[in-house]
Amino acid sequence: MPRGRLLLVDDEEYILKSIRRVLRRGDWQIETASDAEEGLKALERFTPEVVISDFRMPGMNGVEFLSRVKQQVPRAQRIMLTGQADQQAIEEAINRSEIFRFISKPWNDSHLVLTVKSAFEQYALHTENERLLRVTQQQNEELRRLNAELETRVALRTHLLSQAKREWELSFDSIETPMAVVRVKDYGVRRANRAYALVAGERLVEPLGESGEQRCHKLLFDRDEPCEGCPLSEAILTARGARAEIQQKGRTYAVAVYPLTGEGRAVCSYRDISDEREITRRFIETEKMAAVGQLAGGVAHEINNPLGGILAFAQLMKRDEGRTEGELEYLELIEESALRCKRIVESLLKFSRHSRTEDRRPFSLNKCVEDAVVLFGAQLKSYSKVQMEVKLAAELPDLFGDPAQLSQVLLNLLQNGLHALPNSGGRLTVETGREGERCFFRVGDTGSGIDDRYLTRIFEPSFTTKPPGQGTGLGLAIAYRIVQDHGGVFKVDSREGEGSRFTVYIPIPLQLERLP
Repeated sequence: MPRGRLLLVDDEEYILKSIRRVLRRGDWQIETASDAEEGLKALERFTPEVVISDFRMPGMNGVEFLSRVKQQVPRAQRIMLTGQADQQAIEEAINRSEIFRFISKPWNDSHLVLTVKSAFEQYALHTENERLLRVTQQQNEELRRLNAELETRVALRTHLLSQAKREWELSFDSIETPMAVVRVKDYGVRRANRAYALVAGERLVEPLGESGEQRCHKLLFDRDEPCEGCPLSEAILTARGARAEIQQKGRTYAVAVYPLTGEGRAVCSYRDISDEREITRRFIETEKMAAVGQLAGGVAHEINNPLGGILAFAQLMKRDEGRTEGELEYLELIEESALRCKRIVESLLKFSRHSRTEDRRPFSLNKCVEDAVVLFGAQLKSYSKVQMEVKLAAELPDLFGDPAQLSQVLLNLLQNGLHALPNSGGRLTVETGREGERCFFRVGDTGSGIDDRYLTRIFEPSFTTKPPGQGTGLGLAIAYRIVQDHGGVFKVDSREGEGSRFTVYIPIPLQLERLP
């Protein structure tokens, strides 16, 4: 079978024959036309993959003809055959027809064959890219469907868990056996069911809290000392449930203790077996679904990583010397396809988009700060004792610069502030505002502060006060360079033991300030 369909249009018969003879070796299905009108008729019945047209023809010229070809068969690769160096015609052809290649008369046979072969390969590449795009879109829709189904299941499971919690609370109170949550260190009662409260009577005073005044042996048996044979200590030491029988006031109780590992507490049940009442109590620890909510973002990240690798290698290969024009075009197509796929995948991400751009542009400082805070929030989840407060000023004018780089500066300041906080926790504060002809964002922390002798050196490359292996000393140096590149100013206020404040001022461009 022919490897492709080729249409030749030229008003000179000998040129058509010459080109057809040269291209016969390519095993392509070739149709010819003597002028543009005949060529347009051929388009309807032939649907070529590559079209070669002369520039100068009677009636409709080559530029107009190839423009019509572009409208009727957009994917067809168009080649202009011209015998003169008409710069205006070439520019018009590029603008109107998006010509794939130019071939000058007289032509080199090998160059002609190679150009046509490249055009067919370009057509095949476009076709394959469109197929892959359709496949990607189908997969994307399937992923959206699965994500929606997953969210429905998570919502249902959350509802079931909430319902189960209420049911277990009611069950805890409906059990006729006295039960309580007891602290190991002082036998203090943290929580108790209704049956326990009925037995304790007036000795139990609500609310039950952290104090050790209301001890289980006092509340339940009116004893000043722990019960003899109490299995509470044994259960904590072995980290397993323990049982024992104790005698109190002429009655026998089966005491079962279930330790809450790592929390210093245990659940104790007191079954009065003197009346041969049997009841069992088991607690079920329910699964936590926090990780499930991150499934769609995780899948998107897993897809995004190899796409990033493809994009990076394509860009590196474009920089290699000695690349042919065809190879550069292929690499450009690979890069464009990878970027398109990344944009599709990034629409699924639950976290801030961190896009890279080479050109500066107008941007909202508040939006830039919000994106960085969202990104930092994922890390902050691991620090439950740390609080973060965000204060954004209203109606700030747009700035001009690279929001991705400024987000990098803000994230670096937040990271440093987080490391400065003690293990007991603290507060991070992010603010935006305006002072005169400049806007600012400020990051403050309630951490250890900076020693006065280090304040003049914190922006020096490779200077760090962190232990070896925990810091490179490049973060603030890079942040300082980014702020300088934006015409901005860094201001540092710090007191040792009280915390630090880093303020970045960015000038407001006059042309943006005057915009309505």
